[in-house]
Amino acid sequence: MARNKLSSRGINALEPGKYCDGAGLWLAKSGLQSGKWFLRLTVHGKRREMGLGGWPDVGLAEARQASSEARRKLREGNDPIRDRQRKRLEAQRNIHLFRDIARDAFEARKTELRGDGIAGRWFSPLELHVLPKIGNIPVSEITQIDIRDCLLPIWHTKTETAKKALTRASICIQHAAALGIDVDLQATKKARALLGKPRQTTTNIPSLHWKDVPIFYESLNDGSVTHLALRLLILTGVRSKSLRFMREDQIDGDIWTIPAENVKGREGKTSEFRVPLSTEVMKILGQARRHSRDGYIFPSVRKGVISDATMARLMERRGMQARPHGFRSSLRDWLAETTDAPYEVAETMLGHIVGNSVERAYRRTDYLEKRRSLLERWASHLTKESGASVRLINT
Repeated sequence: MARNKLSSRGINALEPGKYCDGAGLWLAKSGLQSGKWFLRLTVHGKRREMGLGGWPDVGLAEARQASSEARRKLREGNDPIRDRQRKRLEAQRNIHLFRDIARDAFEARKTELRGDGIAGRWFSPLELHVLPKIGNIPVSEITQIDIRDCLLPIWHTKTETAKKALTRASICIQHAAALGIDVDLQATKKARALLGKPRQTTTNIPSLHWKDVPIFYESLNDGSVTHLALRLLILTGVRSKSLRFMREDQIDGDIWTIPAENVKGREGKTSEFRVPLSTEVMKILGQARRHSRDGYIFPSVRKGVISDATMARLMERRGMQARPHGFRSSLRDWLAETTDAPYEVAETMLGHIVGNSVERAYRRTDYLEKRRSLLERWASHLTKESGASVRLINT
């Protein structure tokens, strides 16, 4: 087959049309100064055309070189068209920025997160401490040094946040690997080794001894939203958010069903959490309903619901070290020291997940009636027993 029929100078004078240079290389001119190169091949018995670029950006010599390389691959038994597509795909995958991968990983996991991750707590450690520094780097180029440098400034001062950011970064890199991107799956593990042991130690939230809780409970007697909210928080042992967002439509008789989005630590959207309401709780609810607004039992003065800080400030003004969340510890200690409640029941009272996935699959009860009995005893302790002295300052 004749080759090199065309010349660079001659191409300029050609009218629009198709012209063969030989060996399957063609130039399709769409105008006097524009056109495109293509190569006609027979791949696995089928006639194919492979584009080689536009003319005049791709000159005659370059088009001949590309044509020769494609024919060489074909002689070796390879499909040059599919080989080029594969390389383009690899290039596209490897140019993904860490920022894009992080967003994609978050979107893929939203259904596993409480409230579809709207609160942003899953993504915020990355957004605040990782993406500003390495978000614009291709994920395939991320190393343990990059990750270490992101987290080192907060490793000893905001350890829990740093650990969360490290975990999220690991998930993002695994997500990139699942997309077919060539990444270092050990980068976060190696970064953890480089960061060393954090100096910061976790401190428990201060709480009142269970013997001291009754006198504090008794002092919450002015009928205000804050006092009533604290009373219910102590009586039920729930978390602050669950209580603050308590709605009338969540209560059915003497059972309060907390929706999954207000229950911390539950798996995905599986679950609501039922709380049996003691006689004392029903009495407090009757008083609290006088303040209800827009369906919420504990509204704030202006709009929305009472804030967590409101209850904490009341305790601060009384000169107390304990905080509202600490009443969960008070209840748990009371259960351990004064009752024979099984571990599973006691933990369930606090809304904790007990056992592994297999155990939970076979255990279909939430111990509602056993918890009801224990909460009645807890209410009795709060309302009838005298506690040890605790420093209280009138508010």
